[in-house]
Amino acid sequence: MSLTAETAFLAYEAVRARLPSPGPVPQPQRAATLAEISEDYDAFLLDAFGVLNIGETAIPGTAERIADLRAAGKRVIVVSNAASVPVRDLAMKYQRLGFDFDISDIVSSRLAMLTELARRAPRRWGVMAGHMPEFSDLPDLDLTLLAEAQDAYDDAEGFLLIGSAGWTEDRQARLEASLQARARPVLVANPDIVAPRETGFSLEPGHFAHRLADRCKISPEFFGKPFANVYDLAFEKLPGVARSRILMVGDSLHTDILGAQAVGIASALVTEWGFFAGHDPDAAIVRSGIAPTYMIERP
Repeated sequence: MSLTAETAFLAYEAVRARLPSPGPVPQPQRAATLAEISEDYDAFLLDAFGVLNIGETAIPGTAERIADLRAAGKRVIVVSNAASVPVRDLAMKYQRLGFDFDISDIVSSRLAMLTELARRAPRRWGVMAGHMPEFSDLPDLDLTLLAEAQDAYDDAEGFLLIGSAGWTEDRQARLEASLQARARPVLVANPDIVAPRETGFSLEPGHFAHRLADRCKISPEFFGKPFANVYDLAFEKLPGVARSRILMVGDSLHTDILGAQAVGIASALVTEWGFFAGHDPDAAIVRSGIAPTYMIERP
């Protein structure tokens, strides 16, 4: 699969039936940066990939913009689908990149999944992830890393799709075969199909989850944008702030902007970085029927 903005867009369009329904399509207003529209909002929810950083590289000027917003009394929260590591590790990463965030400033799709797991009866989970140390914030769960041993797939009572680093077609085939033989719950801690990196797009857990849904006739449960569960965690950090005063800032129509519409908040699409860098967001808005409140060149 050649990963381009066009193929990624088409991949999201192909699974629209599993995503929230879009709201009314506004005529986006245009601004260069958040500075031009900041007076209209009290809180800003920022996507990470494509807004704060591309892979391991900070987007120039964003740290300074966040400092300006805070100096003006605004609340700034990162809302990320980066599920492969705990929130404390995300905070350390952002600090290394020059952002002044601590764990109270970050909500992740992983955290949304953990919140749900805390409500459920214990079971044996098979896990898609890079390596076992990533489970340091999951101490009370019965977890087995999925690799080449088929027994790990067949013995699991459910599956957690957390991170796709190191995931292979062989492992995907084993998981599909096991689910075709016996359906079980599949919880997806990162609904992204792709993520922008320094060298292009990477395949994320959402890509593999939708393949499971298509081939195994199951209904994965998604945690993170564009689904409301992760926004609900962000709203808990904003007591007393009306939704009309909250702005979601992201680079993806099908995650950030669609998610904002689904929970009734305004949104700003970043066009010069991330998903649409070098591409035509206006055409994508027309094709998808998903439109932000604002289109901004950069944060």
